[in-house]
Amino acid sequence: APLDEVTAVWSEFPGASLMLPVGRAFDVIEVAEAAGRHALARLERMGLPVGPVAATPDGRAHFFVAPGAAAALPDLLYRMGWDVPAALDLRGLGPGTHITAPPSDRGDLGPVRWLRSPDPDSASQPPEARLLLGTLAYVAHRSGT
Repeated sequence: APLDEVTAVWSEFPGASLMLPVGRAFDVIEVAEAAGRHALARLERMGLPVGPVAATPDGRAHFFVAPGAAAALPDLLYRMGWDVPAALDLRGLGPGTHITAPPSDRGDLGPVRWLRSPDPDSASQPPEARLLLGTLAYVAHRSGT
């Protein structure tokens, strides 16, 4: 829905949860939250461009990346030397999926929250997955998740 429609509905139902369609403006790389926090710290220390990162109440971290990442993920991981990407607790979410937008609530589970909120200057251009993927895969592998 366009932003004005969402704003109108949300004003009628304050606190309602919002779902974002994945695959148009962004894809998501999902990892365990502990691994995601560790990777986020490493990525920021390295000065790499990191887009928004959300944490879900079920212990997952969502890294927002450029569209097309979910489809390219197996090939990108293979080219980086990860022969068995299924062994990593890392997956791509792309077209046809939706995520809960922070600060929406997931009922009894609790809220989705930002680990790194969107930067208004770069929110419309999430980073390419290949820039983050090596660190995310390494940390996911090392954490044993």
